Amino acid sequence: MFPDGFDYYEASSVSEAIDLMAEHAGAETELLAGGHSLLPAMKSGLSSPDVLIDIGDVEALHGVTADGDTLGIGAMTTYSDFIGEDASEEHAPALYHAVRQVGDTQVRNRGTVGGNIAHADPASDLPGAALASDATIVVTGPDGERRVSADDFFFGMYATDIGPDELVTRVEVPSAADAVGAYAKKPSPSSGYAMVGVCVQATVDGGTVQSARVGANGVMDRGVRLEGVEDALAGASLDEATIDAAADRATEGLDTAMMMSDLQASAEFREQLVGTYTRRALERVLDRTPTPAAAD
Repeated sequence: MFPDGFDYYEASSVSEAIDLMAEHAGAETELLAGGHSLLPAMKSGLSSPDVLIDIGDVEALHGVTADGDTLGIGAMTTYSDFIGEDASEEHAPALYHAVRQVGDTQVRNRGTVGGNIAHADPASDLPGAALASDATIVVTGPDGERRVSADDFFFGMYATDIGPDELVTRVEVPSAADAVGAYAKKPSPSSGYAMVGVCVQATVDGGTVQSARVGANGVMDRGVRLEGVEDALAGASLDEATIDAAADRATEGLDTAMMMSDLQASAEFREQLVGTYTRRALERVLDRTPTPAAAD
């Protein structure tokens, strides 16, 4: 299928992109990042923008930088470029392992970290990872930059705290060089998107969990924290018994009546999957955690 006609503009800077959005404020306008969500929607008729603003060549939106205690990720950084940076795994282990499971090689070579988060598809792999990583999403508009915690960023299906005249310019992750990350998902057999995905970032010292953040996608209409799992892990020994107890609390605090239900998985099946994939993610954390040195 072919999309409807549209006007195409290529922005060379963030300010130009903002000016173009202001110039076409009365029209339906979309920003083109990696295009893996937008272009199929346009071809199928689900999206029919009047104006398309391509931000792919905005240099300021590319790259990964480790600055002090923060890892900065330009919104247009591709998944492959993010994975290819040593600093990514070192400082953002949870996000790193989630990005590794996005799509296939072609998707990872073109799709972008910022585009994924901004699109806020509940079946995408990164909303839960952004929550587990305690990420901050930097959005820019006519009034300059503002910073939004991932906990406050996702409103619902495809709905975020991005204003109509703003765009995501950067994702910032507090350095977690002493933490272990893991991501486990049940992929859709047709698309590879997550029917359920669970992402964990945990700091373990001497076998005891010092801190843990757990995010999930594919469960509700947005990425969510699994606070029951976090509570079960805090201060506990990281072992199989703790993992089982934490996984049993995977849906604690979630409104199971509002869980996603579609042709691929019912809400009841997703409720089971959340516990299963929480357990798998935690087992990967355990496998990646160095064994405490034996006392002399």
